[in-house]
Amino acid sequence: MQNVLYYFIAVSVIGAVVCVYDKLAAARSWKRVPERTLFFWALVGGGPGVFACMLLIRHKTLHRIFMLGIPAVMVLQAAILLGIHHILLARGFL
Repeated sequence: MQNVLYYFIAVSVIGAVVCVYDKLAAARSWKRVPERTLFFWALVGGGPGVFACMLLIRHKTLHRIFMLGIPAVMVLQAAILLGIHHILLARGFL
């Protein structure tokens, strides 16, 4: 279970770094990060890092798809993880 926590922390940090890079790229006319890449990091578990970073540096906060989509992904992931945890507890694996 501890490894799962480390995974989510690592992916959240990577997602936050990608978000910061995209903010810098926007300000400096560098090659931008595609929006689907930010969603990818949220989908693989980095939603908290991406969302927190978006709020802290005010990046993509005017895009409804990000402000609603990233939290929706996080809620769905939490529900799936809780469901898996409940099933494993019921079957005696945890």
